[in-house]
Amino acid sequence: MNDWASYSLQNFIPFTENVYFRLMERMGETFWPLHLLTLALGAGAVALVLKHRPRIACLLIAPVWAFVAVAFFMQRYGQLNWAGDYIGYAFLAQAALLVLISLPGRGLGKSLHWKSPPVLTGGALVFFGLVVQPLLAPLAGDSWYQAQVFGVHPDPTAIVSLGVILLGLRSLAMWVAAVIPLLWILISALTLLALDAPGATVLFAVLVIGVLGLIGDACCNVAFLKRSNKGE
Repeated sequence: MNDWASYSLQNFIPFTENVYFRLMERMGETFWPLHLLTLALGAGAVALVLKHRPRIACLLIAPVWAFVAVAFFMQRYGQLNWAGDYIGYAFLAQAALLVLISLPGRGLGKSLHWKSPPVLTGGALVFFGLVVQPLLAPLAGDSWYQAQVFGVHPDPTAIVSLGVILLGLRSLAMWVAAVIPLLWILISALTLLALDAPGATVLFAVLVIGVLGLIGDACCNVAFLKRSNKGE
């Protein structure tokens, strides 16, 4: 018991801050200009959701989860951390899940209520992941190759996808599809916290916003059922 108490979060991170961010930079260097395509896919998915076509939006973002699973986690992150391959499998599972959810068309939101919590939080997450997050590294004076981009790096991929899920899915499908993005955001935030690196607070805030969106959807469903029962 005392042995476990002597461990800290840093003991579970087998790399330094410099090594971690160098990995991000290597992804940028290796796959540029793929960033342009993945950003277009993300923007296209958002546009499709706003046009009430969430089924195609889910199919559009599924391949980027598979790409990040293999290119980032299995081929690179796994060399630094034994858990990399397992996280890669989780990202592959998310890609498959998005495809499975979209095929029957169940659990997809048919109309958007612009002031509802899932839509407000989903829109905020999409804007942050697609527009703001890629600018954080350059604004901090780092290389443009360190800019984290949707479809190339895991954090913005999870954040933008979570936003699309909140915008386009409803009820059980929303909760199921949100699990892996939320878990990765938590893991990434804890990793940055352990490395004493910038960005941990932002990711924890993103995590809270995502959870609030899910809870807001549940509250909206309860309110709708109450109104329906009164109507009967």
